[in-house]
Amino acid sequence: MGWEFEFLDFIRGHFSGGLTDKIMLFITHCGDKGYIWIAAALVMCTSKKYRRCGITLIFGLLAGVLVGNVLLKNIVCRERPCWIRELDELLIAVPRDYSFPSGHTLSSFLAASVIVCRHKLTGIIAFVIATLIAFSRMYLYVHFPTDIIGGAVIGSAVGLAAVFVAEKYFFRSRLGQKI
Repeated sequence: MGWEFEFLDFIRGHFSGGLTDKIMLFITHCGDKGYIWIAAALVMCTSKKYRRCGITLIFGLLAGVLVGNVLLKNIVCRERPCWIRELDELLIAVPRDYSFPSGHTLSSFLAASVIVCRHKLTGIIAFVIATLIAFSRMYLYVHFPTDIIGGAVIGSAVGLAAVFVAEKYFFRSRLGQKI
């Protein structure tokens, strides 16, 4: 954990304060409970061009909650950096759930992985947003870098699995025709 605290302290020492705090708060709140990705999925479902992506994204996000928040967080039980080192001023309420994997990061990279499989340019934009959300969690001192890396890897894997399952089992009829 030594290098991870050094990394978090570097971010805090070199980037925090003023307008950057406000921007990071906004970015992290976009990722709260996956709201930005749920909203994106619902909007996608209203368009014939994006509907399959929206449905796949909803399926993937549900799987991500089960894998990340229900299963892994409760198996690993990793303390958050802000639990170990109490700061004078934390910009958000201290989270109550465990740290690994980062749920914000998991849902964000899951969503970006689903979207990029269907719509490359939109997916690249989603990856930029996902990266910003992931960085905001370290900036706010609520996740270690390995929580972020784990969330990104697991989220991407669950997202790709959701695309595979949706394509193989949901969007094809029994006669092999696409629905």
